[in-house]
Amino acid sequence: MLESGVDILEIARIDALIQKNPRFLQRFFTENERELFEKRQNRVETIAGSFAVKEAVSKVFGTGIRGFEFRDIEVLRDALGKPYVVLHNDALALFNSKGFGALSVSISHSKNLAIAFAVALKG
Repeated sequence: MLESGVDILEIARIDALIQKNPRFLQRFFTENERELFEKRQNRVETIAGSFAVKEAVSKVFGTGIRGFEFRDIEVLRDALGKPYVVLHNDALALFNSKGFGALSVSISHSKNLAIAFAVALKG
């Protein structure tokens, strides 16, 4: 059985949050994620895509962001740029309690919008 989640957001909204709150990145992203952003010159579309993944994964769980922190869902990229998720703490416990065996994500963006799709396989 598959569970899926999708999220779409305006890139300008994320940019405004970053400008308004200097601690935004520290609050919502792990050190590894912030290092990735720095390598990509803090491109706001990369940050927005990663934020959208966190929301999409929370929809896979069926909980939204409840019972765990945003930083418990870590969004990284492999050598070719493909996104993948590393779960930590309460998000990992929730993933395991739901009987998921695999999680896959995809990100895309236009000039104005970022979208993420997440799929988890049970069993």
